[in-house]
Amino acid sequence: QVQLVESGGGLVQAGGSLRLSCTASGSIFSIHNMGWYRQTPGKQRELVAFITSGNSTNYEDSVKGRFTISRDNAKNTVYLLMNSLKLEDTAAYYCNAAIFVSGTYSLKTYWGQGTQVTVSS
Repeated sequence: QVQLVESGGGLVQAGGSLRLSCTASGSIFSIHNMGWYRQTPGKQRELVAFITSGNSTNYEDSVKGRFTISRDNAKNTVYLLMNSLKLEDTAAYYCNAAIFVSGTYSLKTYWGQGTQVTVSS
């Protein structure tokens, strides 16, 4: 059993910053790609950023230069530092990880429960 638990969401004024964290726990052998997605009501979940096991990163165009994804492999944790937040960044943010579960030979994708980020004017 593997769980992803997110934290760090909240209410922030436009131009402000937040840092999201997501920690994986359970029967983990190794973690490969990790990422952050976001979703607003009535829209599909979209990829915001991801980071590979080798620390290569990729960002959705609207967050480039403002958001930074990083990971701490010793803590099984991925972070999303969000600077210069805009009203349109308001969404539920979900972390995602591709994990080899201990005792199996399968790579599975897991999701966190989501954390709300609300940017106010």
